[in-house]
Amino acid sequence: TIAKYNQLQLFCLALIGCACADNINKDAQIRSFQNEASDAEGNYQYAYETSNGIQFQEAGNSNGVRGALTYVSPEGEPISLSYTADEEGYHPVGDHLPTPPPVPAYVLRALEYIRTHPPAPAQKDQ
Repeated sequence: TIAKYNQLQLFCLALIGCACADNINKDAQIRSFQNEASDAEGNYQYAYETSNGIQFQEAGNSNGVRGALTYVSPEGEPISLSYTADEEGYHPVGDHLPTPPPVPAYVLRALEYIRTHPPAPAQKDQ
């Protein structure tokens, strides 16, 4: 099924990413691995942890996916990422992710002016 294929694809990508990273101990071992294959409703979940501190878990169904990943960056900083994915897209959350700059004050003032001074409705010619 599609859910099983997506699960396998994500798991393989995660393992490839772990194996290719320069800062990761190449001799790391998998400490735990849990895999609950899709049930009749398409619900699944899996998780693993490695000896070098990588932890990954994910659960989902046809309505969406949620998951979390933790590891140590090349600079020695702990990285935690959680995410959801649904019909509206992929939604990652983590302190290490870049954030947009604040909205400039002049834009906020313009938006407030527009809100308080809505345009007049267009009049039809008769």
